[in-house]
Amino acid sequence: MLAMLIPLLGPIFDKLIGLIPDPAAAAKAKAEAMQMLIDAAQKADAAQMEVNKVEAGSSSMFIAGWRPFVGWVCAAGCAWNWIGLPVGMFAVALAGRSLDLRPADLSEMLPLLLGLLGMGGLRTFEKIQGVARETLPRKPAPGATTDGQG
Repeated sequence: MLAMLIPLLGPIFDKLIGLIPDPAAAAKAKAEAMQMLIDAAQKADAAQMEVNKVEAGSSSMFIAGWRPFVGWVCAAGCAWNWIGLPVGMFAVALAGRSLDLRPADLSEMLPLLLGLLGMGGLRTFEKIQGVARETLPRKPAPGATTDGQG
């Protein structure tokens, strides 16, 4: 979030720093201000990564399952637009009927899906490194024994 603000804050800093009469001092102040913004953005990103790790490690479906849910919803919208709708329109036309089938609005879903696909790349990296959820020990079911006698 903060990284997106850097381009917006740059011109504001330029105007404020433009009030400094000494060009060397102005350049130094601008460099320091931009470095402070970059540092703040990096700290915010690191904090968000820690939150993501905690969420992903949760056994609760409501905490760790929201990303897969959103991914499946977006995938369903894509599947409808590119598979279901053409097949449905063909089937309706083949039956000699008329039905107004509309595509799903992907203008909001695709940016979200593309962001999740970026996270999917991180998931692939986790699997390659051997730290994916499937490799973590599972909690025994309530009332189950751990001696294999069951």
